[in-house]
Amino acid sequence: MKASVLFSGGKDSSLSAILLEPFFEIELVTCTFGVLPVGEVARKAAERLGFVHRTLELDRQVLEEAYGLLIRDGFPRSAINHIHHAAVETLACEKNVSIVVDGVRRDDRVPVLTIGQSRSVEDRLGVKYMCPLKGYGRSAVDLLVSRHLEIKEGQSSDVIKADYETELREIVLQRHGEQMIGKLFPSHVQSHVVGRKT
Repeated sequence: MKASVLFSGGKDSSLSAILLEPFFEIELVTCTFGVLPVGEVARKAAERLGFVHRTLELDRQVLEEAYGLLIRDGFPRSAINHIHHAAVETLACEKNVSIVVDGVRRDDRVPVLTIGQSRSVEDRLGVKYMCPLKGYGRSAVDLLVSRHLEIKEGQSSDVIKADYETELREIVLQRHGEQMIGKLFPSHVQSHVVGRKT
């Protein structure tokens, strides 16, 4: 049975795929709006992990709605959660998808689905929604990553990645310039997978 893992090229989605690898045929799926070549960034990371990869084009209207939420709130939480919900729904609607896997951890606040949203996806669309890291806190995830993955970490503005924030940042950059990015997106550390440890 195939499990479709939402994949950003970061440690959480990569570790989720590795944890489920003994039980399922894994495919990594990167969602994009076509603003930047995030699919190519993710594809290279997937190759280094040894997994099949594909990109999934999301409706550009979702990005515009997320942009509106970002400007309204002055903070990206609602905007990124909006994109994530659309990504899960879009993937779950595909004919050959029966398991949608999310790399969210126990303490994550973004991107996450509410319990109601995840139940709704399962009930309406007939898929299984799995979060292999949901029981793990950051330090436990970091321990597992240290055993299984080679990663690069750095500030979100400096790390090559294929997450939802990447294209949202680009839209803000195009419309408002670099200074607005600093106002809307808090500085935080992100990861990019270099490969598996042998």
